[in-house]
Amino acid sequence: MIPKNRLGRALAAGLAALALAGCAGTAREQPSAAQLETQAVEITEDYVIGPRDTLAIVVWREPELSIPRIEVRLDGKISVPLIDDVQAAGRTPLQLKAEISERLKEFITAPVVTVVVASIGSKLVYVIGEVSREGPIQMQPEMRVLDAIGLAGGLNPFAGRSRIKVIRSRGGAAAEFNFDFDRFVDGKDLAQNILLLPGDTVVVPEERAFWR
Repeated sequence: MIPKNRLGRALAAGLAALALAGCAGTAREQPSAAQLETQAVEITEDYVIGPRDTLAIVVWREPELSIPRIEVRLDGKISVPLIDDVQAAGRTPLQLKAEISERLKEFITAPVVTVVVASIGSKLVYVIGEVSREGPIQMQPEMRVLDAIGLAGGLNPFAGRSRIKVIRSRGGAAAEFNFDFDRFVDGKDLAQNILLLPGDTVVVPEERAFWR
């Protein structure tokens, strides 16, 4: 257990941070690690956490240090009671668990920590325009332009099939890629069906009307 003479103001500050992170209710209302794991999204063990992902952290037998739900900030960090900011983005849940466990050893003997990805907010692509369902789509392994269009319900009848674009922003600069649906289906220019990256936007414009 945590030595009382070592907590003092640190624990009070930690509890305040926990409240701000959305930890409502009493300790008995805190979900167990097993409950969190059954509610978590299905991810591989090498999943890399990113900004806007939502995590759940349980410290066994230390409910005042557990965090039922916390979103990774845009700077890639989360705030954990007693140990302040911890870098989460760029790490797997197991790596983050190891970091938190190691830093908690200053306050707890042999801490048992569970880190769960409760929801994914960083690995999204967006499909907008003339598709059946506009909006964000969760990234899938090896997702390409055609996959995203399919997950968005396919093209509408008035879609500009030859003028689909992928817009990608990296480091303040935007890149644009063209995708001609009909040429791809006809087996031409297959390389245009590029792999998508998190944050990409697939834009399906309306077909232009032509008059003589």
